[in-house]
Amino acid sequence: MQNATNTAADRTAAVTGAGGGLGRETALGLAAKGYRVFGTALDLGEIADLKEASGGAVALTICDITDETAVKSWAREVAAQTDGGLDLLIQNAGILTPGPLEVLSLEAIRHEFEVNVFGALAVANAFLPALRRRCGRIVYISTWTASLPLPFNGPSGASKAALEVIATIHRAELKPFGIDVVVAAPGNMRTGGPAQVAAALKRVADSFTDEQRQLYGNTFGAFTTKLNTMQGSGMAADAAAKRVIEIAEESPAPIHAGVGEEAERILRFVREKPLAEQDALRLQLVGLSNSSRHFHI
Repeated sequence: MQNATNTAADRTAAVTGAGGGLGRETALGLAAKGYRVFGTALDLGEIADLKEASGGAVALTICDITDETAVKSWAREVAAQTDGGLDLLIQNAGILTPGPLEVLSLEAIRHEFEVNVFGALAVANAFLPALRRRCGRIVYISTWTASLPLPFNGPSGASKAALEVIATIHRAELKPFGIDVVVAAPGNMRTGGPAQVAAALKRVADSFTDEQRQLYGNTFGAFTTKLNTMQGSGMAADAAAKRVIEIAEESPAPIHAGVGEEAERILRFVREKPLAEQDALRLQLVGLSNSSRHFHI
C-alpha cells in the first residue's frame, strides 16, 4: 500500500459489512485516522447510525454483496468519488450458520458460501482496477476456525478456509501490480453478534426433528453453551478493529495475522501441534471431550 506509514489524510478505504460489529468499528477507526471511508450496509438504520457516529465521515451504501450487479454499482459509485483509486479494501462482511452438517439444509450452507466466499470475490474483482491504480491492499477478515474448524460450525470454518485460499492466490496473482493481500483472523468477539449467534443456535435447536434431537440434542447443546460463553467473553469490537487497522497499515504487509491473543494462541497451536492434538483440542473447546488430558492454549 502506498505510503502505508504516512498520514492517512489523502487515503481511501472501503469496508464491507460496515453497518455493525467489527466492520462498523473498523470504519470508524479508519475515519478517525483521516481516511475517506466507504462501506456497505444492509438497511437505512445502519446508514443513519454510522453517519451520526462518524460525523458524516463514513459513507455507507445499501449493498448485498451476493448481488454482483449491486457490487459493481457500489464500486463505480466509490470510484467516482475517489478519482478511480482505492488504498484499502477490508473484506469484513460474513455470516455464520451453526448446526450439525447432517441437519443443515444445503441451501443454508450454499448461502454462507455465497456471502463469505463468492460475495467477497465479487467485491475484490469490482475494486481491483481502483486498487491497481493506488497499489492498494486487501485485508480479508477470516477466523481462527478456518485453521482449527469446530464441530457444529462447519459452514463457517469451511467457507473461511476457502476465503483464505482465495487470499493466497490473490497474493500471488496481484503481486505484479503492487497490491498486498493480507488475512486477519479474529478470535471470539463481543461485537453485538453474541445475541444474534445465540438466537441462531436456538433456531437450529428448535428446528430439530425428534430423531435429530435424539442424535444431536446433547452434543449440540454442549456446543451451544460453550459458544455462547466464548462469544460473551470475547474481544471487544473496538479493540479488534484497532488491531485490524494495525494489520492493514503494517509494513511490510503480513501474510496471516491473528486478531487478539486468543486467535494468536490458537493459530500457534495449529502450526506447532500434530493433527491428533488438534482434534482433541477442537472437542475440548466445544465441551465434547471425554479425555482426561486438558490442553492449555
